[in-house]
Amino acid sequence: MAAAEAAGNSAVQHLSPAFPDRAAWGTASKLRAWQVEALTKYFETEPRDFLAAATPGAGKTTFALRLATELLARGTVDRIVVVAPTEHLKRQWADSADRVGIRIDPMFKNGDGMFGRHYQGVAITYAQVGMNPEVHQRITAGGKTLVILDEVHHGGDALTWGDGIREAFSKATRRLSLSGTPFRSDTAPIPFVQYAPDEQGIRTSISDYNYGYGRALKDGVVRPVLFMAYAGQMRWKTRMGDEMSASLGEQVTKDITAQAWRTALSPEGEWMPAVLSAADKRLTEVRRGVPDAGGLVIATDTTTARAYARILQQITGERPTVVLSDEAAASSRIQAFAEDTSRWMVAVRMVSEGVDVPRLCVGVYATSASTPLFFAQVIGRFVRARRRGETASVFLPSVPGLMALAASLELERDHALDRPKDADDGMYNPEDAMVAEANKEDRASESLLEVQPFEALDSQASFDRVLYDGGEFGTGGEVGSLEELDFIGIPGLLEPDQVRDLLRARQASQAKRAKGRTPKDGLPKTSAPQDRPMYQTIKEQRSELHRLVSIWSRHSNEPHGAIHAELRRISGGPAVAQASIEQIQKRIDVLRSRIGGRR
Repeated sequence: MAAAEAAGNSAVQHLSPAFPDRAAWGTASKLRAWQVEALTKYFETEPRDFLAAATPGAGKTTFALRLATELLARGTVDRIVVVAPTEHLKRQWADSADRVGIRIDPMFKNGDGMFGRHYQGVAITYAQVGMNPEVHQRITAGGKTLVILDEVHHGGDALTWGDGIREAFSKATRRLSLSGTPFRSDTAPIPFVQYAPDEQGIRTSISDYNYGYGRALKDGVVRPVLFMAYAGQMRWKTRMGDEMSASLGEQVTKDITAQAWRTALSPEGEWMPAVLSAADKRLTEVRRGVPDAGGLVIATDTTTARAYARILQQITGERPTVVLSDEAAASSRIQAFAEDTSRWMVAVRMVSEGVDVPRLCVGVYATSASTPLFFAQVIGRFVRARRRGETASVFLPSVPGLMALAASLELERDHALDRPKDADDGMYNPEDAMVAEANKEDRASESLLEVQPFEALDSQASFDRVLYDGGEFGTGGEVGSLEELDFIGIPGLLEPDQVRDLLRARQASQAKRAKGRTPKDGLPKTSAPQDRPMYQTIKEQRSELHRLVSIWSRHSNEPHGAIHAELRRISGGPAVAQASIEQIQKRIDVLRSRIGGRR
């Protein structure tokens, strides 16, 4: 206890809450204030089980290894077992441990039976434990063992994993559980985590120490995040051969949202190239203040990942790093990217959790996964601060589920074993099931000639808005417009308060520009008609009208249908599908006038 307090006092005296240099590499000679606080709490009672929940990027590895070195020095334990979700993280743990003098074998295989005497322990995956828990039970029981369960929520990923972890580590001297997201999207219990009923009787997890994103942001330990949302008009053909269209972000059914989202992510359309180009422009701006800043695209599958990489190469003239699987070669590619100054990496899910690449500042969320757990893990790749003033920017589709997750980034969650029967707590996300269903071939119907593969026909991108610190900024605009460039051009080195003030200033500037374009009659000027086929003009008019209706709906909290009905009453004419160019333009003018006046 005295040693921990002495270390804590020393760290507090010499450090601000954030590391001064490249602190996020996993180890450091000094500690952040929260790490000192957590260590002090641990050594007050030295419990057998301890769950530390700290936001991604806060420095859980440093905390755990400092605790391990203290327990080894005291003779409380004489060996270390680290359990991690992936092969890459095993090696990352071993490298970090080596820097503080702990020798960990990340190459250990179940068939080895026991690690070599020149090591002080092993790093293994949850899958390894699940395949043969008896091996790890013998290792644990053979000495005084500290088991570090990294991202412990994975312990409930499969019944065999949970059972295997309990069997393998039930006799461990100490167990330290770590998680940046201590909750799950299901009700599978997490091994060695305590649960207690809340005020509603729902059994929820209990963290022994919690360091959330909100507090870490105030301490300067993590970066603030700008969410750059993009909408646009989508068109696709369903598996029954019906042609459909919808705008991203408009209030439609969840299956339509899922299909429009899937269309946007298709590399064959215009939406992804436009968003990737915008993200690369943002990266260029960030690199003015952070020269080694890098970008990461999270893709749904290997096919789209390769396609995104080709698009990025065309945009930048530089071949991106592509990470497609959890193999040794993939791990080395991630490490090489972490240490160089290249611009982009494209990955399929595996970089979503625990992987330490502190220079990642710009992200593109190009995957259909939308559970709170996965979203938090992805955003965690971009929030690791190395010095004060760094900001993160994440580009994502303007999909209601993602917008809600972005707006509640600072919300701290616990894992619940029960679900209220009559309530939606935000943890179960039916959109994921719908997207998975849309991506899955319906084998029972393959013999029916009328059933066709889902086909994305066309996708157009438009800038929607910026989400930051619970607020929304921007009134939308075309890709490449001043409205978009106002926000893409925000400097990459700003304090959180400066970011907020600048966003408000840009918002006010856009409102002035909008008023400047309004003539004395109160109606915005319209461009002269072009000599093009009528169907093309009507398509663009409908898309613009839907976009403006979405914007006004967010401000007024009115449903889209009510807004369309009021526009018909004011301007006259039939429903949008039957309205002429002139009738649609009148409705557009009304909404533009309202939005300009509101802003």
